[in-house]
Amino acid sequence: MTVTIDAHELKAQLASDDPPVLLDVRWALGDSEGREHYRDAHIPGAVFVDLDNELASHGEPSDGRHPLPEISDLQNAARSWGIGSGSRVVAYDNTGNLAAARAWWLLRWGGLTDVTLLDGGLASWTAAGFETASGDEIPAPGDVELTPGHLPTLTADEIESYSGTLLDARAPERYSGETEPIDPKAGHIPGAINAPTAANLDADGRFLSADALRERFDSAGADVAVYCGSGVTAAHQIAALAIAGIDAALYPGSWSQWSNQPNRPVATGASTR
Repeated sequence: MTVTIDAHELKAQLASDDPPVLLDVRWALGDSEGREHYRDAHIPGAVFVDLDNELASHGEPSDGRHPLPEISDLQNAARSWGIGSGSRVVAYDNTGNLAAARAWWLLRWGGLTDVTLLDGGLASWTAAGFETASGDEIPAPGDVELTPGHLPTLTADEIESYSGTLLDARAPERYSGETEPIDPKAGHIPGAINAPTAANLDADGRFLSADALRERFDSAGADVAVYCGSGVTAAHQIAALAIAGIDAALYPGSWSQWSNQPNRPVATGASTR
């Protein structure tokens, strides 16, 4: 599975007769100004994607903060971004693809196969000396048809009885229960191993090499599932695992769902991969 594309290859593709659909997924926990960041500077031709409202649905706290969207809603959003049935898609952000990976995962879950991440995000584009644009981009509507289930997911009940390797992609202090800034309980799902998402990246916000990622996940085994706070950065972990040649399932509800269901067990303490 090809997961990433570099800035020079993207530049060439955008200048071709068949350019990819380019998605700017500017989002970060605690920063609600993603659209303004996009309007200030984005890769020419990129369409802004609203993670909170287009890459997630909304429900009760027991559903988690970012439940998967209904497939009809995701399809309508994808069409509004200009995605057609034969489109190539490239997603990026300005935080090492920690947010853009959610779009990468969802579109693949919905059945698209040619979806990649701009390695290093917007910073890699500008570091290459390429221009940016400002304002909004309004694409011609696409006609893509999506169907769910092309990537594996697990429910909370399935996670509670899960016998494979369960990776918690949050920061160590949240995993251990030392701090919890947003969810109602601190700690982690019993049996989970901490594998912080940030460790998938180098100092420039690019994914580590496939060899380095394979070494990082060398003891994960063949049956792997991932969760994070709300199912966003866990998608980044799945992208990193894919680069390493390891398939993994997503627990979409993640800690925000688990910690809002009173009957779920909670563990604390450190265990980092």
